[in-house]
Order: sequence, then structure tokens, then C-alpha cells
Amino acid sequence: MQNVLVVGATSAIAEATCRLYAARGARLCLAGRNTQRLNDMADDLRVRGAQDVAVHALDVNDIANHAQFIESAWQGRSGMDVVLIAHGTLPDQTACETSAELSLQEFATNATSTIALLTPIANRMQASGKGTIAVISSVAGDRGRASNYLYGSAKAAVTTFLSGLRQRLYAHGVHVLTIKPGFVDTPMTRNFKKGALWAKPDAVATGIVRAIDRKRAIAYLPGFWALIMLIIRCVPEAIFKRVKL
Repeated sequence: MQNVLVVGATSAIAEATCRLYAARGARLCLAGRNTQRLNDMADDLRVRGAQDVAVHALDVNDIANHAQFIESAWQGRSGMDVVLIAHGTLPDQTACETSAELSLQEFATNATSTIALLTPIANRMQASGKGTIAVISSVAGDRGRASNYLYGSAKAAVTTFLSGLRQRLYAHGVHVLTIKPGFVDTPMTRNFKKGALWAKPDAVATGIVRAIDRKRAIAYLPGFWALIMLIIRCVPEAIFKRVKL
């Protein structure tokens, strides 16, 4: 039976992932700001087969409260087999360009809070010598684009942090997975025009669980994004800066 902690559990991708673990009979810890939504999810996940579901109120930007939250999540458990960090926002790039305060606020939510959470979590998992840390980053972090470079820079920071963390924890029996979704049809992207490159949360969740099971280092989801981003990264800067993306 797996112990699974999910931060940002009410996101569409995280909820779909929780359902897959519930079907396996996992013990789930759900963390997020909306406790009513989390409690509703918990009831649903128990019906779907979860052995146990605990709910924890968490504002990821309240870094001073992280230690207490982690202590509470671990209480009564031998350790976590999987920790999934799935919180985040999709900043308004134009608004960020006119406000340093907003830019730093969005960067904190999408990068700093994740790094702050992962530091004590990594130490606990290193001490236990087992488990997987899986974090949702984004293909946006592979190269800055004018349309979303604040979000992309935050995800680039997370991706680089995870790369170093993976190397550090490998010798201690802890696996680190960087998840890089492309376009996903979720409430956060409701106002975007959808096309052939868009995926559903259930498909991304299936890819996440598969990548965790297989102990992959990086998972582009869907997989064709690995090729797309390879091409984008290879475009010379002299050309790339002239392209509207």
C-alpha cells in the first residue's frame, strides 16, 4: 500500500492522478487552500478505493508554515512513497510586464514556494532512503517566449532545481521526476483556443503515474512534446527572437 502526498491536489491534473492512486488502494494526503473542495475530493477518492484520505490546509506561499504542514502530513505514516507537487498559477504576462510586484508574486507561487517545500521534504525522504518526488514543471521552462516568459522562467528554475536534487538524492535511494506537460485542457486554460496539441488531464495523469512507476527522470506529456521542444531549443537565437510564440 502506497503513501502518497499531493500538494495542489485540487488542480485538474492532480485530481486525476489522485483517482488513479485511489484505484490502487493508496493512502492519500491532499494539500491545498480550498479545504471544502479537498474534503469533497476525499469523499470521492474513498469511494474509488483509497485506503485512507487525509486533508491538510496549505497556502504554499506561507513558507513559515511549511514545517508544521510536513510534520502533520508525515504523522502516523512510515514515510511517503510518492510526493507530487502540482500547485501553480498561469500568470498574465502583460500584467507582469507592468508590475515588478506582481511578477515576483507569481514567481514565488510557481518557483520559490516549490523550492521551499522540496527542501525539507527531500531531507525527510533522504533519511528514509526511499520514495519518489514528482514535480509538475512545464515545457514553458525549456525556452523563454515573449508570450509567457515570467511563467517560463519560474518553471525553468524548478526544472534546474530538480535536476540537481535528482543527482543529490540518487545515492540515497530517492527518485526525482520532472514532469513537463504541454498544453492541457484545464480550468486554468479555459480561455485558450484548443487544438490538436492539447491533452486532457486524465491522459496526463496516466503518464505521470507511468513515469513514477518506471522511475523516469523527465517526462514530457504527451510524449511528442519532447520532439517539439528539442526543435524549439535548437532554433538559433537570431532567428528565434523574430518568431512570435
